[in-house]
Amino acid sequence: MERMSGSQDYFQIIFNPTSASELAAMPRELQLEILGQFKGVGEDASGGFGTLEKGRQTLHRYRVGNYRIYFERHVLGVVVHRILSRNTLRDFLFRNVRMNKDEDEALAENPRFWKMIDEAAHASRPAGS
Repeated sequence: MERMSGSQDYFQIIFNPTSASELAAMPRELQLEILGQFKGVGEDASGGFGTLEKGRQTLHRYRVGNYRIYFERHVLGVVVHRILSRNTLRDFLFRNVRMNKDEDEALAENPRFWKMIDEAAHASRPAGS
């Protein structure tokens, strides 16, 4: 946990099982770089990050090298839902559904993207929840 400057609270980066697995498969240096990008998120998760919205859910996205990290604000910090390589076919299909829109807007309108996010979120919940 990281202590937020000027605050008594702690800032947590919470990985669901899917994103934790994706992070664990990366080289250690890349893992540290990804974690380091969350410094300064503290009070404002939107600063410099892409934003995707569906109903009341808002995801943020940032890039580190060839990876895109999708996360949302949480009362304790942030929850990382997915870490996708921009070079994967799946990420390419999600990003290129509508070429006349920017990446975040196209993803926000793509139901397959939200299904992928929901599947990762449900994988982290115990059976019967």
